[in-house]
Amino acid sequence: MKKEGRGGRKKPETFEAALKRLEEIVQRMESGDLALEDSLGLFEEGVRLTRVCSQRLDEAEKKIALLTRDEKGGVEAETVDPDLFQQKISHADGEGET
Repeated sequence: MKKEGRGGRKKPETFEAALKRLEEIVQRMESGDLALEDSLGLFEEGVRLTRVCSQRLDEAEKKIALLTRDEKGGVEAETVDPDLFQQKISHADGEGET
């Protein structure tokens, strides 16, 4: 269940939703047509959304680190092709096996 935010607006739970709302806030603030109080309210919401995005990215990074641990428990640092990464995930989940 999503929590209600300021003005009855629901707080986004996903990275994508938070980022989209953050982009909307930036566009509104860049327009220059807002009163100071409205700008401050949007700025506060933007800070909260930035934290949501940062938290979601940290969670994703931890999951990736867990998935890329070597047999000794160390993390292998390497650049990963997103398509190859998806194939590894699918294989680890048992997809594509006969």
